Amino acid sequence: MSKSKCCLGWMAGLILVATLLGLAGLDLVWSQPPPPPGPAPTRPVILEFSRKVCPICRETEQVLLRLQSEKGNQFEVKILYIDEDIKLFRQYQVAIVPTQVFLDAGGKKVFRHEGPLSRKQLIRELRKLKFISD
Repeated sequence: MSKSKCCLGWMAGLILVATLLGLAGLDLVWSQPPPPPGPAPTRPVILEFSRKVCPICRETEQVLLRLQSEKGNQFEVKILYIDEDIKLFRQYQVAIVPTQVFLDAGGKKVFRHEGPLSRKQLIRELRKLKFISD
């Protein structure tokens, strides 16, 4: 084998290894969870993971927002859509919509619910978590 063919083979191998290491490094960067949404909350927050074209998601959003309004804003509701907030969907490992993630006033996840949420279920969970006072 000529010297030039040997060097080309070695260089190709080196480039392949460098590329694979670079991709592995990117995977580590991409797999890091993004920072929590916005500034640290001062009251409990419900993250509603949703899709704009999902009618069940829309109903759940309305239940959450109405109750938030009725309870004097004792908790906050943030509606997150998959096509706009993919990083948060990944961070909270949301696989189906609607999904609700309940965060205490310090931003710590304290409860998670997957699927539609009725008003009655929501009130029960909010009382249990002490997000609302009657």
